Amino acid sequence: MSHHPEAFSPDATDLASLVACPSCDALYRMPRIAAGEDAVCQRCHRVIAAPRHRAGMQIISLAAASLVLLAATLFFPFLKISAAGVHNATSVLDVVLAFTSDELAILVLFTTACILAIPALRMGLLLYVLVPLVFDHPPSARARPAFLLSERLKPWSMAEIFALGCAVALIKVRDLAEVEFGPAFWMFAGLVFLVLQVQRNLCSRSVWDALEAATPDAPPTAATQEHLT
Repeated sequence: MSHHPEAFSPDATDLASLVACPSCDALYRMPRIAAGEDAVCQRCHRVIAAPRHRAGMQIISLAAASLVLLAATLFFPFLKISAAGVHNATSVLDVVLAFTSDELAILVLFTTACILAIPALRMGLLLYVLVPLVFDHPPSARARPAFLLSERLKPWSMAEIFALGCAVALIKVRDLAEVEFGPAFWMFAGLVFLVLQVQRNLCSRSVWDALEAATPDAPPTAATQEHLT
C-alpha cells in the first residue's frame, strides 16, 4: 500500500518528523508508517520509506552471504575460453594481478573496487550497524557515520553493471571462441541477486529512526525495533 506523507508547512515545529525526498528534495512531515506500507513522494513518486517486518534479520543474512560469495568469486575460475585447441581459465583475481604493472592498472583497480571492494565494504558496514540493533544491543560506537558512509557508497556499488557488461562481451566473444562459465560466474550472478535483495529490503528511514531512538546506555526499545526484527 502506498502512503503519501503530509507536505511540510512553514509553521511545523517538530523537526524530528521531517524528511526530504532523496530525489527531488521535497520536504515532508513523516507520519507513522505501518509495516508493508510505502511512503511515496508526491512530486517525483520516489519511495521515501518502506518499513518491513523482520527486514533487519533478512538484511543481515543477505549481507553475510554476499561477503562469502564475494570472497569466493576472487579465487574460483570466472570464465573458461577455448580457441584453436588452446584452453584458458581465469579468475577475477588473476585479471587484477595481470594489470598491476600495466598502464591500465589504475582503471582496473578502480573497476575492481566498484564491482567487489565497495559492495563488500557496504555489506560489512550494514552488518556493523544492524547486528547490534537487531539483537537488542546498544548501537555500535560509530554506527551513524558507518551507515551514512554505506548510503553514500550506494551509487558506486556497480556489481550489476559489471554483470550486464559481461553479458554484452560474451555475446561478442562467442563468435570467436568457445566460452564456458566458471563457478565464479554463477557465484557472481548470485551475488548480484543478493545485493539487489538487500537494496529492496533496506529501509534507510527505519534504520535512522532506530539509531536515533537507541542510546549508548540503553538497548533499543521494542517500538524502535518493530521494522528491523
